[in-house]
Amino acid sequence: MDSLLLVAFGAALVMAVGWARRRFWSFKAQRPEDYVEGQPQFDLRRHLNGPIVCEGVIYGPMGRVTSRFVGEFEARWEGNTGVMTEHFRYDSGSTQDRVWYLSLGNDGRIRATAPDVVGTGTGMQMGSAVQLQYRIQLPEESGGHVLDTTDWMYLAPNGTIVNRSQFRKFGIQVAELVATMRPRNAANDPVRDAA
Repeated sequence: MDSLLLVAFGAALVMAVGWARRRFWSFKAQRPEDYVEGQPQFDLRRHLNGPIVCEGVIYGPMGRVTSRFVGEFEARWEGNTGVMTEHFRYDSGSTQDRVWYLSLGNDGRIRATAPDVVGTGTGMQMGSAVQLQYRIQLPEESGGHVLDTTDWMYLAPNGTIVNRSQFRKFGIQVAELVATMRPRNAANDPVRDAA
């Protein structure tokens, strides 16, 4: 009986440590309040505005790069309401388009919709970071699964945005995205040079 109790205690301890790690020391443990003092201050209307170039990679569930991409974005704001169109080109030769409809509250709260987003995404702009959570439906050729997504965007001192996103199914991480976004410069445009 003592050995059974010891095994149960060990299992409970492992579960508690796993929960504490996820809650306090992982990507998902971040809160917008963690960045309130961060500089420079992230303003979606200013930093995600106009023509933008995006470059990134997607990691699969085993931590290996499964896809690389470049994107051309165009974002426009009228007051606290914005529309951002995205066009992605992947290393496989496939393309993907998305249109985001964004609403920014005076308190920094964000509401976001897109055709492949299930329901409405919600988030917060605070300090030098933006967090957005939503459920995205993959295209049919990718299985059509609905994934829980957590996006974090961090503003670098030069105005470049570093984006890290994790995608989960049933609470298990199935993919991660890391990308940069910056204003597109027509004179030196790597998106067009790669075409």
